Amino acid sequence: MLALLLNLLWLFLFGWAAALGWLLAAVVMVITIVGIPWARSALTIALFTLWPVGRTAVDRTLLTGREDIGTGPLGTVGNIIWFVLAGWWLALLHLVVGIGFCLTIIGIPFGFQHFKFAGLSLAPIGKEIVDKDIAEDLRRRAYG
Repeated sequence: MLALLLNLLWLFLFGWAAALGWLLAAVVMVITIVGIPWARSALTIALFTLWPVGRTAVDRTLLTGREDIGTGPLGTVGNIIWFVLAGWWLALLHLVVGIGFCLTIIGIPFGFQHFKFAGLSLAPIGKEIVDKDIAEDLRRRAYG
């Protein structure tokens, strides 16, 4: 119930604007044609920013147990290109907004969500969005 309340507050206060920023990044990538492979990651995270509480991003290799094009060497190259073209400004935006939310007591949980998105902004390719319980179970199995 608390996660539902926090997600609704998030959506109302700033979640919609964060999703628009990610959606804009996805649209720009599609328009460039060569950026289409990065648009999928941006769109996935745009949807994630609408309802983030109780969910997290994990490496797809943890989820599937195998490498794919987004989690191997091409994914690394893709993340580097992403960082140069879009990642740094999205991370900076989330960092600034997160600091702003943390200046108020009631905004601290929302600031932490923005810090989570700032880290994800740097290298989103090869990530999947899952519930936190699933992520903890995957990490326990992978790391002992």
